[in-house]
Amino acid sequence: MTAGRKVIVFNRKASHEYFLEDRFEAGLVLQGTEIKAIRKGHAQIKDAYISFTNNEAFIKEMHIPEYEFGNRFNHDETRIRKLLLHKSEIIKLQQKVKLKGYTVIPISLYLEKGKAKMEIALAKGKDLHDKRNVQKEKDAKREIEKALKNQY
Repeated sequence: MTAGRKVIVFNRKASHEYFLEDRFEAGLVLQGTEIKAIRKGHAQIKDAYISFTNNEAFIKEMHIPEYEFGNRFNHDETRIRKLLLHKSEIIKLQQKVKLKGYTVIPISLYLEKGKAKMEIALAKGKDLHDKRNVQKEKDAKREIEKALKNQY
């Protein structure tokens, strides 16, 4: 975590369900009350995913609840929001998504210098046996560390 960065939401399920390959930082196009709700720490990206239309990136299924002090112009909670990425990054991601098994998912939502940013990653889905192997490796590493700790 770098200075000036306040993490609002972290998608813990992402590293369990996917192999995370390339990571990118994207800005978000938000409406007035959405940024206020995010600053209060209210957002959910668990089921969110990124799609591409006309060489633009959009995040879908991201939930930002209504701002409690908003008025009748409050935002729609699950609207499709545009992501701000460089054109070369969008083209690279689109080409990879066309390959079988790849998708783009959000990893974290954070505030940096007052602006809402999102870390997204190119991901490939894990099979059940992959998840088991990763769990075995974690357990083995934990046992080794425990044995070394008890040795001294």
